[in-house]
Amino acid sequence: MTLTGFVYGPLDERLSIREALEKNLRKPVPHHVNFSFCLGGITFFTFLVQAFTGVLLLMYYRPTTAEAYKSVVHITNNVPFGWLFRNIHHWASNIMIIAVFLHMLRVFFYGAYKPPRDFNWVNGVLLLVLTLTFGFTGYLLPWNQISYWATTVGTEIPSAIPVVGDLIKVLIRGGTDVSQTTLTRFFAVHVAILPPVISAFLGVHFLMIRRQGISGPL
Repeated sequence: MTLTGFVYGPLDERLSIREALEKNLRKPVPHHVNFSFCLGGITFFTFLVQAFTGVLLLMYYRPTTAEAYKSVVHITNNVPFGWLFRNIHHWASNIMIIAVFLHMLRVFFYGAYKPPRDFNWVNGVLLLVLTLTFGFTGYLLPWNQISYWATTVGTEIPSAIPVVGDLIKVLIRGGTDVSQTTLTRFFAVHVAILPPVISAFLGVHFLMIRRQGISGPL
């Protein structure tokens, strides 16, 4: 039996696969929808690309100050197609950030942030923050001169906050300087914390879109 035969045969008899597919894939699209409405989907697609390539990179990356840069060089030069997956991961991260900004601009100019979609707008703002955090934490992982000093400058910014600024900086870095502790914290946040958190927010985001539908024309 082929996979298609199994899906539309025994599996369909038990789970009504055909009905679910027809209900979700044949939903009519409003006439006012244009390319700008695809920006959210592009953002989600780049997130999936990031997840796939990130897992592949994770198999060879070593999150220590002594071996992080060497492991990145090894991935680029020695691992089969490692250079390709690393570059895809790099460029997809840039595209994801650009796409999410453009997506939010489209939502703003179309007024799709107004009730009853205001909660989904807040959810989207939080997703933007999570996406930027993804980019910031991942930037340090190659542990080269650019990533080290960029992280040093970036983590120095909170120290300008009155009273609690220095405390926030120390909490982010895990000490007074960017060190092994900083690399470990950023790696843990980038790999173990952010993916499930952003996936949960995406699930809520998509659920509200399905419930409320696409916003009207300008």
